[in-house]
Amino acid sequence: MYAIIKHSGKQYKVSENDMLNLDRFEAEVKSSVEVSEVLAVCDKELKVGAPFVSGAKVVLEVIAHGKDKKVIIYKKRRRKDSKLKRGFRRQYTRVRVTSIKA
Repeated sequence: MYAIIKHSGKQYKVSENDMLNLDRFEAEVKSSVEVSEVLAVCDKELKVGAPFVSGAKVVLEVIAHGKDKKVIIYKKRRRKDSKLKRGFRRQYTRVRVTSIKA
C-alpha cells in the first residue's frame, strides 16, 4: 500500500515505515502529525482524488529536525570582475510514516 501526499508544495510517494526529509515544520520530536492532503492512495486499486482523496489520512511520526549539507552557489560574470559565492543549508524535519488510512 502506498500514498502520494502533498506537503509544502511538493509531492511525495510514501509507504508504511518509510523515512523521509520534509521541509521543516513546527512539531515536537516524537509527536505524531496527520496529513490530510492525500492526492492518491493505492491498496489493491488506485484511488485518485480531485484534488484530494476524501477520508484518507497519512500519520507521520516526527523523528528529528536538522540541516542538510551546505550547497555552494557560485556565479561569475566573465570579463566583468564580478563574482558571487554564497552557501545555503536547507532545514528539514525527518519523519517516519506510521500508517496510511484510506
